[in-house]
Amino acid sequence: MVVPASSTRVFRRAKAVRPSAVVSVREGTTRSMSNHPDSFNCRKTLDVDGKPYVYFDLKEAEKNGLEGISRLPFSMKVLLENLLRNEDGRTVTKEDIHAVSKWLDDKGKAGYEIAYRPARVLMQDFTGVPAVVDLAAMRDATKQLGADPKKVNPLVPVDLVIDHSVMVDFFASPDAFEKNVDAEYGRNKERYQFLRWGSEAFQNFRVVPPGTGICHQVNLEYLGQTVWTRDENGETIAYPDTLVGTDSHTTMINGLSVLGWGVGGIEAEAAMLGQPISMMIPEVIGFRLDGALPDGTTATDLVLTVTEMLRKKGVVGKFVEFFGPGLSNLTLEDQATIANMAPEYGATCGFFPIDKDTIAYLEATGRQKDRIALVEAYGKAQGMYREDSTPDPVFTDTLELDLATVVPSLAGPKRPQDRVALTDAAPAFHKALHEIKGGRKKDDNPQSQGDSRFMDEGATLPNEVPSDVAYRHEVEGAAHGLSHGDVVIAAITSCTNTSNPNVLVAAGLVARKAHEKGLTVKPWVKTSLAPGSQVVTEYLEKSGLQTDLDKMGFNLVGYGCTTCIGNSGPLPEPISDAINANDLVAASVLSGNRNFEGRVNPDVRANYLASPPLVVAYAIAGTMFKDITKEPLGQDKDGNDVYLSDIWPSTHEIAEIVRETVTRDMFENRYADVFKGDEHWRKIDVSGGLTYDWDDTSTYVQNPPYFDGMDQEPEPVEDIKGARILGLFADSITTDHISPAGSIKKDGPAGEYLVSHQVRPVDFNSYGARRGNHQVMMRGTFANIRIKNQMVPGVEGGVTVHHPSGEQMPIYDAAMKYKDEGVPLVVFAGKEYGTGSSRDWAAKGTILLGVKAVIAESFERIHRSNLVGMGVVPFVFAEEGQSWEKLGLKGDEKVTIEGLTDIRPRREMEAVIESADGSKQTVKIKTRIDTDDELSYYKNGGILHYVLRQLAA
Repeated sequence: MVVPASSTRVFRRAKAVRPSAVVSVREGTTRSMSNHPDSFNCRKTLDVDGKPYVYFDLKEAEKNGLEGISRLPFSMKVLLENLLRNEDGRTVTKEDIHAVSKWLDDKGKAGYEIAYRPARVLMQDFTGVPAVVDLAAMRDATKQLGADPKKVNPLVPVDLVIDHSVMVDFFASPDAFEKNVDAEYGRNKERYQFLRWGSEAFQNFRVVPPGTGICHQVNLEYLGQTVWTRDENGETIAYPDTLVGTDSHTTMINGLSVLGWGVGGIEAEAAMLGQPISMMIPEVIGFRLDGALPDGTTATDLVLTVTEMLRKKGVVGKFVEFFGPGLSNLTLEDQATIANMAPEYGATCGFFPIDKDTIAYLEATGRQKDRIALVEAYGKAQGMYREDSTPDPVFTDTLELDLATVVPSLAGPKRPQDRVALTDAAPAFHKALHEIKGGRKKDDNPQSQGDSRFMDEGATLPNEVPSDVAYRHEVEGAAHGLSHGDVVIAAITSCTNTSNPNVLVAAGLVARKAHEKGLTVKPWVKTSLAPGSQVVTEYLEKSGLQTDLDKMGFNLVGYGCTTCIGNSGPLPEPISDAINANDLVAASVLSGNRNFEGRVNPDVRANYLASPPLVVAYAIAGTMFKDITKEPLGQDKDGNDVYLSDIWPSTHEIAEIVRETVTRDMFENRYADVFKGDEHWRKIDVSGGLTYDWDDTSTYVQNPPYFDGMDQEPEPVEDIKGARILGLFADSITTDHISPAGSIKKDGPAGEYLVSHQVRPVDFNSYGARRGNHQVMMRGTFANIRIKNQMVPGVEGGVTVHHPSGEQMPIYDAAMKYKDEGVPLVVFAGKEYGTGSSRDWAAKGTILLGVKAVIAESFERIHRSNLVGMGVVPFVFAEEGQSWEKLGLKGDEKVTIEGLTDIRPRREMEAVIESADGSKQTVKIKTRIDTDDELSYYKNGGILHYVLRQLAA
């Protein structure tokens, strides 16, 4: 068979023709930036087509003492410029700048701390609402401290894109979009009123209304500028566009040569309020790309391969920068797809330098002509522009990939880095089924009686899925049954792929060819299409491919993250009932970037990431047991077998449609009134003025308790004595496990709270939508339905054991009981604690439960920072290979950590663990408060308290 074709290099759009920019450089004659020593005499003026821009010239700095910096990775040049421009002798010193230039000697391994100031901040509404809640609460607290609440405003530009609230309640119908929009506004009225107030109350803060697109795609197509400017004292200053975002996949914008990564909402708020981000000068791993993608592969296949390779390499906390001749054979959208997945391969970012495709993309997506000219001129003037003849930078380490070796792939069933070749997908699912089910024998589970595919551990499952109804369980009211491996969700969704016209058009062509041959989607599959921007709908409609997708059930359901964030909506009730009654392992196939267990849908335990055209193919196949590279997907109108190769489009077909239908006018028209919103948005009433008029009855937005009783001076830090253990967790506990974004269980603490406030279960919405209410979110902390607290082995969900009573109860209830008893808490975990989304509530909920410290084998970068930002101490075991398992902990111990009164960054300390029988053991631990700034935040009770005291002073 000829397997899938796709995104070999085709630049799709006719490029706007413009004369080369006229550029000259001259020395700056005036100084507009106060307190700027300019130690390297590099403040210059760049003339672009007659317009002057002040900038900090790296080439001049190299002449004046920063030897060799032209050999730095491009991403490091961005950091160096940031320091040169912000040198003030206090937060950024001449020594700091020299430390970056010395990177060539230590390759970032020296661990030098710098203060970094991003140009702007990007938010989505799940993480943005609590950030705005915090800003509103800070205004109230500022008044209580006797200061002016007007001081609480973002000092850098902030854009919040509402994209995480639409749910797929309605699907596979022409009116699905309108119905989902109505439901979205009905559920989120209180949140949207609050955000509209924020957009008017705060300066330097804009809101992109619902129904516009996913924040990362809006950022790529419209907000990102590659080179940023600001006017100051009559001058225009030019510098690299940089940002932090309150979503892990902020990294997508690195495909447009914009250095950016995800941070917690806590850290983002500090950046908004003018605080520098404290960071270590990073190691930079160079990823060399050679050759070109073969026919039959997509950018999705490439990124899953890259993710697998970099996870094996180990790049957590490091920059990754892509280089090599293969870059010239990727589209910018392909680059953005790779950059998007940086959280999945563990890096801080995946950076691509400016080149001719950057310029072409800016032109094709409707950016202003003078900005495009500036980007090209600035990039070349700074040595930040890559050409085929550009020498390779120096990197900490490198790895390489020949693009020609990439094969069609999926990733799953529960981690993005677990790539499986398409040819191996069916046998891989056989193996995954045993792992998910725990290898039980069929007689051990009465619910599995009659399912003869469920065998003893180690037994071989059949290669073919028999069509005999005996193998399928009854679905009420349906002519079909349901079995293990059935694909019940097929979703074209998420920023990872919906920014890429190649794969969207490929999906449309697969749908067209399949429909022409008489193929249909299996009746148990919930299909959906949630594009990343309105531009996608426009070119799909213009090409006629939306009609073909509609015929296969992939109707537009909304513009947002939907399935990838857990907003897949409920499965049809008979399908859900059949899955749960028979303990079936059902599957989803989505074009997303996250497939952690419990994330996509509570009824679905096997989740696979795939390209959009493969999503359509699996919707037709209807099962993970079918080898779609060899077995027919179905039969045509004449009864002939139809294979995947029969309906897969050629690269030429894809390129031709993209070239004809994706135009600059689309981007200009769709983004002309991007902040205006639809009639639903414009009708929302706004109340409140300088401070917010809190509604005590709201179940969505509440004034959080972080600043209750706060004084101008912080309380002294105290040691942790006699703490109880709230949870013992294994490796790879994600922020989804700690603070789920999906559905709220009726019989859990959060559900009980909502019911007590007269909220019907049908109106619960999701945890993500209720992040503005701390009462819901603290009850949802550690409440993921799949989390496993090893204090209660064999039990899934947020439960623990209270000691010394020995009573098993929900984690929230135990935490509140400990709080009433005046007992502090600690959590123990394994490796990579806090992987996944940059979810600030995973840290906020932790502190509100009374947890003083988390002791783990290792932390994910963002979550570690968030814990510090909320006043929780992250510790790692000081001895290599040490763990709570090796210590023999059961959860009934007491933990004492002394020396916090003299805590220092990365200080080694001791924890004394007292067992129930009175015996004690001492273990060495090391604080992961990494910098002096983080230490200041911790001593103030958190970063927001620190900032608030600074403002009030």
